[in-house]
Amino acid sequence: MNKFIVIDGLDGSGKDTQVHLIAEMYEKQGRSVVVRSHPCNDNKFGRKSKQALLKKGKLNHIIATVNFGLDAIRSVHMYYYNRDVDVLIFSRYILAVMYLPNVVNTIVYKIVAFVLPTSDCMFFLDITPEESLKRIGSRDEDEEMFENIDSLRKNRLRSQKFTYNWNVVPADGAPEEISKQIIAKCLETD
Repeated sequence: MNKFIVIDGLDGSGKDTQVHLIAEMYEKQGRSVVVRSHPCNDNKFGRKSKQALLKKGKLNHIIATVNFGLDAIRSVHMYYYNRDVDVLIFSRYILAVMYLPNVVNTIVYKIVAFVLPTSDCMFFLDITPEESLKRIGSRDEDEEMFENIDSLRKNRLRSQKFTYNWNVVPADGAPEEISKQIIAKCLETD
């Protein structure tokens, strides 16, 4: 694997849209691209995380976060060291630890960021909670536990203590404009 890209952000920030645009650009260059959108449906950890996200309560909160982490670790194990993959793109990754209780989340983040691979192409799509909620409301999907204005405000504020070494991209605008910034940074580091 030559290139590792991570796109993260609040719900509704456009992560999957940006992942698709980046993957398309690299595929047009003839590169082998693998995309992993966590939590994934192709394994028990991802499915358990998604199931817990559709429920309420602290226990489901922890179940969702722990299984999400195991799903992401599984993806790293399967694809990060795979020589047949030129570009590996993750939608959601280590920032999921911000959903753990305060203090614990900071400690876990430092450990996870030290142990798991990182890159110069880790992007946090910084969307306002109001725009996030508007986008979430336009989807035809079940509401997850963090998809309400109070959680979005709290988690946007929380994200600031973890994204100090990330490329933070304002994400309220048009997908094409956001993509230009991300792709420029990706190409700069190729």
